[in-house]
Amino acid sequence: MENKKIKVSENACSLRDVLDIIGGKWSMPIIYHLSKGKMRFKELERSVEGINTRMLVKELKNMEVNGIITRKVFATVPPMVEYALTEKGEKLLPSIISLHKWGQEFAD
Repeated sequence: MENKKIKVSENACSLRDVLDIIGGKWSMPIIYHLSKGKMRFKELERSVEGINTRMLVKELKNMEVNGIITRKVFATVPPMVEYALTEKGEKLLPSIISLHKWGQEFAD
């Protein structure tokens, strides 16, 4: 196998910066589920297997701050909150799908 060096521009965003933006281990599953369309908080909580409420809140806040998702609050009783991917978030989907395929092949 041939060694290939990856050229990185000094102005380019570092991998660490990217990981800071997309957050922790729960971000990718959340993005994947939101790729199917808008979801309410409880729908997301039920969809992302193994996540607890506190972690879901933390990840959603981080992704909202970084422009990956939008949060829309409806003035109802009880309040209804709906989450959706932004254009920036949707552009992550091909990368997430590639990582998923890589994991299926090599992460045994």
